[in-house]
Amino acid sequence: MTDKKEQISAREIALGILMDIVQNSNFSHTVMSRTLNQYQYLEKQDRAFITRLCEGTIERMLTLDYILNQYSSVKVNKMKPLIRNLLRMSLYQVKYMDQIPDSAACNEAVKLAKKRGFGNLSGFVNGVLRNIVRDTKKVSFPNEETEKEFFLSVVYSVPEWLVKHFLSQYDYTLVKSMLEASFQDKKTIIRCNTDKITVEDLTVLLKQNKVTVEPGTYLPYALKIWDYNFLGQLNAFKKGYFQVQDESSMLVGAVSGVRSGDYIIDVCAAPGGKSLHLAELLKSSGHVDSRDVSEAKVNLINENILRNGYTNIKAYVTDALILDEESIEKADIVIADLPCSGLGVISKKPDIKYNMTREKQKNLVKLQRDILTVVQQYVKKGGTLLYSTCTVNIEENLENVRWFTEHFDYRMESIDEFLPSSLLCDTSKEGYIQLLPGIHNTDGFFIAKLRRKN
Repeated sequence: MTDKKEQISAREIALGILMDIVQNSNFSHTVMSRTLNQYQYLEKQDRAFITRLCEGTIERMLTLDYILNQYSSVKVNKMKPLIRNLLRMSLYQVKYMDQIPDSAACNEAVKLAKKRGFGNLSGFVNGVLRNIVRDTKKVSFPNEETEKEFFLSVVYSVPEWLVKHFLSQYDYTLVKSMLEASFQDKKTIIRCNTDKITVEDLTVLLKQNKVTVEPGTYLPYALKIWDYNFLGQLNAFKKGYFQVQDESSMLVGAVSGVRSGDYIIDVCAAPGGKSLHLAELLKSSGHVDSRDVSEAKVNLINENILRNGYTNIKAYVTDALILDEESIEKADIVIADLPCSGLGVISKKPDIKYNMTREKQKNLVKLQRDILTVVQQYVKKGGTLLYSTCTVNIEENLENVRWFTEHFDYRMESIDEFLPSSLLCDTSKEGYIQLLPGIHNTDGFFIAKLRRKN
């Protein structure tokens, strides 16, 4: 273990993660999870440093590039990929990590450049960083009054096309609040498995393991946790006492109106949070079919089913675009939490904002409509379809629901009786709710409840 620590530093691990995410376009949460699993032997402090450095560098990448371009003779997009990412993460330490001495950030960057075979560019790395440290006031940011879109893009590190898209759907103050919320400290949100343990007992157990715990915002079985090292090391997790799930996602189960004995189909279920929640709400009765398109996704659902210990749920590999004749008009409830642009969860997956395009958004709207066309057939007459996404893009949300009710024999149904009073609004009475970061204490999320007509 000691030898491994001497061979590779926390900063070198972070650089490898950034290269994998930025250069190979791999998902940030997947790369982070895989790498931290690989380096479980690291001290809690080192793992926290790697996490903060990587997540922070990705979420602030456009801001960091904007600053670097004002100090470097070579523009960021012309740099060698490794040098570009090394400068980004080093600048992040200088600008956003107050506990890291500037000298340490600079010196370690130079060492890393040499170690990774770029000794000839170590002087360049040193020069750029030292110039920034010496004269931090040189940076000139866009004027918020005269360059609103460019200001939001640079300050909140969001591509300018996406800023314009947000502003076409929401007012400036709201968009700014949403973007600010993406930088807030991220706590892990969990749902207590009340079949196995009470919320109070789970709270005590977690605190005994030195985990900081707070109640959730909206639901009595939701908790916020932080200050743990590795989730998989917690006995409460291994025993299935809780499932990681944002409260916005829990609300799907909460508003479903599930009744004892119901048959439920979750068509795009991985990693299985909603399926598991509904299995719990069924209180050992009924059945949940938890479906997804690949073996890998279904394996993930199965891991969670096994850990949580539910017996009224089964996972299947099923393509939601292909009609399952045997399921037609069989389900009391169909959960359609469909593939989306993910623009409600950029605080957790910041690479989404750089990889999304307008064309991808339009393709996703079509995909959502194609899936809905198929899976709505599984709902019994008088049954319920719950449509949800983790995006704030109106085209994928309310516009899709309006399209759906125009083309199929469904009507929206009020969700007021299932919501906490703090979430009641004009739209919840109509049958849908749009949760927004910075306004609600959740991910950006959309839920619509639709009743099939008899």
